[in-house]
Amino acid sequence: MAIVELENMSFYAFHGCFEQEQIIGTHFRVDLVFEYNSSVAEESDSIQDAVNYLSVYQTIKELFATPSHLLESLTRRILDTLMQEYPQMEYCKVKVTKLNPPLGGKLYGVCVTLDKKR
Repeated sequence: MAIVELENMSFYAFHGCFEQEQIIGTHFRVDLVFEYNSSVAEESDSIQDAVNYLSVYQTIKELFATPSHLLESLTRRILDTLMQEYPQMEYCKVKVTKLNPPLGGKLYGVCVTLDKKR
């Protein structure tokens, strides 16, 4: 069983409830952990037998292009899409962080984490 992590993926997008967020946008960070049975890929050394994490990254990037009001909704969309498009994934955990959210004070970010197991 392999544990694969894509850490600190950065995106600029227009997610948020406030009109200003939807116009100006902000920076987001995504951390992903997934598990899959990698025994065949370990022996074959072939990308066809593995979960292609370039493809996983591109999937997440595409999902960021569609605005969401809530981080919960965006995170759920990412998680469900990954589990659907990559049936080899036996477990997936997605954490989406909105950097510098407009909360009226100094704050690094606010995040939502969701996970799913088959």
